[in-house]
Amino acid sequence: MSHTFLPLGDGSVNDRRAQVQREDAERAMDREKQLATQASPFNTPEERIRIWERLHALPLPRNANHTLLRVIAAQTELTVAQVQEEQQRRAALRNDSAVPPATPV
Repeated sequence: MSHTFLPLGDGSVNDRRAQVQREDAERAMDREKQLATQASPFNTPEERIRIWERLHALPLPRNANHTLLRVIAAQTELTVAQVQEEQQRRAALRNDSAVPPATPV
């Protein structure tokens, strides 16, 4: 990534460069922490998958045989079956919310 540096008031270009490097390092450390949480055994499979979705800006595929499921399983340290269980849980929630409530007779 390339940055264009302009003098800022009484700060030097080197000061700004150092600040940008610190910010980049902080962002990288934060990303590493977030990546670790997506595989943390302290998080449920649902939480791990939601973290994965947020970090990668991708939704969990609905197809039970989608090739991305293996990637998600590996990066969240879950089994493909656990990822498919989350798919099924979400499908059930979608189906439950799509069914209108019964009207009393």
